[in-house]
Amino acid sequence: MLDKLEQIEHTYDELTARLADPDVLASPAQFRDASRALAELNPVVELFHRYKRTREELDQTRELLGELDRDDDLFEVATEEKGVLQAALDALEEKVKQELAPKDPNEKRNAVLEIRAGTGGDEATLFAAELFRMYSRFAEAHGWKVNILDRRGAFATLRYEAGVHRVQRVPETEASGRIHTSAVTVAVLPEAEDIEIEIAPSELRVDTYCASGPGGQGVNTTYSAVRLTHQPTGVVVTCQDERSQIKNKAKAMRVLKSRLLEIEEAKASAEMGEKRRRMVGSGDRSEKIRTYNFPQNRVTDHRAGLSVHKLPSILEGDLDLLIVPLHRHFEAERLQQSGDSGAI
Repeated sequence: MLDKLEQIEHTYDELTARLADPDVLASPAQFRDASRALAELNPVVELFHRYKRTREELDQTRELLGELDRDDDLFEVATEEKGVLQAALDALEEKVKQELAPKDPNEKRNAVLEIRAGTGGDEATLFAAELFRMYSRFAEAHGWKVNILDRRGAFATLRYEAGVHRVQRVPETEASGRIHTSAVTVAVLPEAEDIEIEIAPSELRVDTYCASGPGGQGVNTTYSAVRLTHQPTGVVVTCQDERSQIKNKAKAMRVLKSRLLEIEEAKASAEMGEKRRRMVGSGDRSEKIRTYNFPQNRVTDHRAGLSVHKLPSILEGDLDLLIVPLHRHFEAERLQQSGDSGAI
């Protein structure tokens, strides 16, 4: 592991020098790529520097202890300092291992989060709306702008939210008080960047039409709604959120590129494709990843075996109660699968 860290440090130094190269500074694409690569390596290099400093201090303390007699006034102080430094070194080693473990290449991207009603009829549709509100409040609490797509790093936080969310409660329309079970599917996809997916004008069919639903006179009189069809794949995206046709087209194009990126990555990696296909399954209740039990005020994540009796808080967007331990659960699995548990 030490060799790997030294290689990363060497690469970091090369990237730093590269950013000062006039040719790189003159090329926005090269400068962007080098800056991103440097930013990704920075946490590991900083940890490595802290690790080396702490190890040097520990070696110096051990050397001092070897020169002191046990009845020396400094012996007890040095012994205590040795224990503190050893604990700090062990903690830094664990953090370095986490940074070196294989990472999802998409985790720094924006996120496209899709929520759809599964089994359960109208009740599933109502709960889908509540989940949207929950994720919106969670995004606001984390400083993310909610506009269908926005903010880097959202994918890393939300990626484990994908799957079937089951709700158990008495619907407002249920006169007899019977508990109803419904399901909502959540898909979390990395947003495509403009440089990754190119769509030729000849591949795209653009249809405009009058938006439907509430919104005043302009809804039914202007052709502001946009439907994009990517003819090679048959992928269709519609958008009518904005009054402006131009804005609707721009939003639809971003979603289309994200979906096309998903298709391309599925082709390139069978494993990734299988993971995405398993993400929401058929939307059946039996495929649940999480259950929201209203009568018991309980939310259970079935993957981590975690139950939290704070359902109202979670629906208000306090998702860290679930997301933080869930990330720890998958982080531990990832470290175990990497098989790299040796000492530095």
